Amino acid sequence: MSDAPSQSIPTAAESDPRALGYMQGFPPPDDRTITFQNGSFRDFPELRWAWSHVRQLVPTVNVWRGTGGASALPREERDIGGSESVTMDGRPMTFATMFEETYADGLVVLHRGKVIHERYAGALKPHKPHIGMSVTKSFTGTLAGILVAEGRIDPRAPVTDYVSELKPSAFGDARVHEVMDMTTGLDYTEIYTDPKSQVWGLRRANGMAPIPPGYDGPTDIFSFLCSQNKQGEHGKAFAYKTVNSDVLAWICRRASGMTLSDLLSDRIWAPMGAEEDAHYHVDRIGTESGGGGLSTTLRDLARFGETMRNHGRFNGRQIVPASVVEDIERGGDPEKFRPAGYPTLPGASYRNQWWVTHNAHGAYMARGVYGQGLYVDPKAEMVIARYASHPVAGNAANDPVTLPAYMALAKQLMAGV
Repeated sequence: MSDAPSQSIPTAAESDPRALGYMQGFPPPDDRTITFQNGSFRDFPELRWAWSHVRQLVPTVNVWRGTGGASALPREERDIGGSESVTMDGRPMTFATMFEETYADGLVVLHRGKVIHERYAGALKPHKPHIGMSVTKSFTGTLAGILVAEGRIDPRAPVTDYVSELKPSAFGDARVHEVMDMTTGLDYTEIYTDPKSQVWGLRRANGMAPIPPGYDGPTDIFSFLCSQNKQGEHGKAFAYKTVNSDVLAWICRRASGMTLSDLLSDRIWAPMGAEEDAHYHVDRIGTESGGGGLSTTLRDLARFGETMRNHGRFNGRQIVPASVVEDIERGGDPEKFRPAGYPTLPGASYRNQWWVTHNAHGAYMARGVYGQGLYVDPKAEMVIARYASHPVAGNAANDPVTLPAYMALAKQLMAGV
């Protein structure tokens, strides 16, 4: 599939999985059955069902919400569908039209901690989890930040202080902070449209792509990470490569002595008062994908965003140390980010697995392919949690529409409109 949407691609309404009858009936008709093994779950429009039903396709492990009640999400709903913006290519756009045009499956907007807008489409429902794709990375980075604050991880230390098995690999002479900020020099490509790109090897290793006949590569995450080769110098430039996130998740496991799912439950999910369990998809030996495997409900994703907006405080307690959030808000080095070439993110940086805009509002984001996102705007006191199933993987297909809409809404809220 190309990196730009085609006029022939069905609209959100035309590709609605309910209207198309996917996975309906007992059993569903052959031409409406979606499976993992034949790869149809990654096709469009089939993925519009799949991203809301990951645990029916691959093995998963729960992130327990704990025994407490769900934390409050007060509601003060208002009609924001008519909020107007101008896309990056100069088209007028309303917030409601943005939702449709970007194949959103659901969206929750919080202002000053209150739900002012909540909408669902496609296969998603309020109580059902949706895969966050690389939004997962920001959870991994936040957990790493917590462990740094606890003194369990030293960001200046060599990666091999925690994971000695990586010594012969590209990460053998990398520092933890270089993994956290993705400034490692790796011979690894992440081109979703190229079946020869190493990201497909990672997908086979982490359990999100079938193993083809005759394949003799790594079939679990740990083995894949140990097979990575170095290219260039560490610490020189940002390059978005998911293997960094999975190495960071490995470091978190070693430093805490816990699985990633138990660590997330213990440090964030239960203290936050999540409404539902989350879950990670796992590889063939039960290891969670720390770079893209987390599925949550939209409301719980919004709760996490509100926790971050409040400098780690939510549900009556300090969950994430304020220093961790403040470090993310400051961002990384835009000069190291610039060569990566993200035209929709001018002046941005990457810090501890978060995308930092450095815009007038100091907004920062968790982002995932096919349109997943968590947008935190401290100045406007606004959080937007969004899940989607866009036909194009890269965020360049979403940003020109979503980012102007978010800023326009933020300004409207600040003006009291």
